[in-house]
Amino acid sequence: MARKKGDDSSVKTDGWMNTFSDLMNLLLCFFVMLFAMSTVDADKWQQLVASFSSSYSVLEGNGQGISDDMLIASGVGQLNELSEYYENAGLNEEGEGNEVDDALIKLEEAQINESEQMGDIISQMLENRGMGSEVEVQVTQHYVCLNMKGALLFESASATLTDDARRVLTEVGNILKLYEDNLIEIEGHTDNVPMLNDPIFTNNNVLSAYRAMAVFDYIVNDCGVSPANLKCAGRGEYSPIASNDTAEGRAQNRRVEIKIYNSYSSY
Repeated sequence: MARKKGDDSSVKTDGWMNTFSDLMNLLLCFFVMLFAMSTVDADKWQQLVASFSSSYSVLEGNGQGISDDMLIASGVGQLNELSEYYENAGLNEEGEGNEVDDALIKLEEAQINESEQMGDIISQMLENRGMGSEVEVQVTQHYVCLNMKGALLFESASATLTDDARRVLTEVGNILKLYEDNLIEIEGHTDNVPMLNDPIFTNNNVLSAYRAMAVFDYIVNDCGVSPANLKCAGRGEYSPIASNDTAEGRAQNRRVEIKIYNSYSSY
């Protein structure tokens, strides 16, 4: 009769765990015995505690423990030191903070000086061409603004350039060629009188955008100014320079502005 094969599932292979457990118990007993036979050097213990206290601000003086008050006080003190560190980050006793302020002041002065020089040159060129009264020049820290009245450039509720507009913009285009490497922005502005039943200019925002694009196209296509650094936008009635409560104020608000940025503010 053939013998039956044994059941493999009945074979146990974890008997080593008992031996390992016995070994760990013996080692534990051995170290407990060593600890019981040892003595603690009080002087060395005090030196260790003092070392941790001075290095990590954990224990105060020669103390051997920490109370809640001590822990909180230590944490608050370190937070104050951290706050002072960040407030003074990058500064030293020689006053680098003042040097930063001086550099910013010098930058502002350089921007203003360049804008004023640009303004003087542009104003003189306009005067020489007899257009000093048709184009108003305004100088700021960042740019020179050429302000042209809307009545000079467009008919009412229209975005088609008039003949006078083409004459003035031709001369303005010659000036802009001198500053093609600078950022130049063309902005259209209107008063707050609403547009009524116009199929194209449904509101003042649309009208101002079309007027700005008309000036942009003429300066690029007819005057030969590079469009690389040109921008145009319609600002509608949202940036008035006078009150819209009077006819004179509304006339001032209907305008096109060309802002020529100085080299410091162009990038």
